[in-house]
Amino acid sequence: MRVLIVKTSSLGDVIHTLPALTDAAQAIPGIRFDWVVEEGFAEIPTWHPAVDRVIPVAIRRWRKSLWQTLKSGEFKAFRQRLREHTYDLVIDAQGLLKSAWLTRLVKAPVAGLDRYSAREGLSSRFYDRRLSVAVGQHAVERTRQLFAMALAYDLPEGLGDYGLDLARLQLPPAAPYVVFLHGTTWATKHWPEAYWRELAERMGRRKLQVCLPWGNEAEKARAERIAQGLSHCQVLPRLNLVGVARVLAAAKACVAVDTGLGHLAAALDVPTISLFGPTNPGLTGAYGRSQVHQASDFPCAPCLQKKCTYKPSAEDLRRFDLKREWPLCFTRLNPEHVASRLSALLLAEDVR
Repeated sequence: MRVLIVKTSSLGDVIHTLPALTDAAQAIPGIRFDWVVEEGFAEIPTWHPAVDRVIPVAIRRWRKSLWQTLKSGEFKAFRQRLREHTYDLVIDAQGLLKSAWLTRLVKAPVAGLDRYSAREGLSSRFYDRRLSVAVGQHAVERTRQLFAMALAYDLPEGLGDYGLDLARLQLPPAAPYVVFLHGTTWATKHWPEAYWRELAERMGRRKLQVCLPWGNEAEKARAERIAQGLSHCQVLPRLNLVGVARVLAAAKACVAVDTGLGHLAAALDVPTISLFGPTNPGLTGAYGRSQVHQASDFPCAPCLQKKCTYKPSAEDLRRFDLKREWPLCFTRLNPEHVASRLSALLLAEDVR
């Protein structure tokens, strides 16, 4: 049986799909998958042994220059790749109009979420089979249920398995360092830089090295400020996704904000403390073994807002430095608290 998956982005969403492939491969001997995914994340599906072909798509880039995309023949070549194989089924694991549109380029039956389950309900109009999956669950579990219904097997009990073939990453040996994943998209999801600095200093007192990856110039500048004058902190060179995965996989532990790389750490089975201010870890938190979610209990959290609209009280102004400790929801997750939880996590891993 050959199945085409459409799950184009984002990084965390792509990673969240992997356990469903493991379930299917165990339930249906010989099943093989091809996967349509954004070009920037095309490495990830290749790490799963049930995936044969990865078909990169560039919707994000194409939108910026639609005429050039058509003129260059890039879209035509993409469509031809979709039609090189015959599929028994197409699964839209994203539930968006853009992903649903891509499924219509393939001559095969399409399964996806119904209009009450999909993120964009209109996407269900494109499907031959519309499946109901309860909302309010973690994204990994929702995707596992979608695949089980689409492919007609019983969902395995217990925690999902990402099923990655780590041999393909050519991993280095484990080393006594922790990784700080300090970069994220929303301004409100950033743990205060002063907190990262203090946590780095605390790691030095524990004789632990700290590695700081970065993905753009703003993140590089932040990493350099965090590491300034600390000999045990290393600002890494710019790495591609495979490079970051290798660094993560060899680490003793990781501290992350709500970011796609935090999900990558979970998929690689790296013990991780994930920090949540405005977002809800119950729906999209890092999923896996030794994943510790630290969610703020600030009165307005989780607000799910990209811009903080909280109005500080007189007491807030007295207690906190708003220039260094914003957004205030993260004051409930200060460096002392995070360092304590990280120490407990490291100790638990040492005695395993």
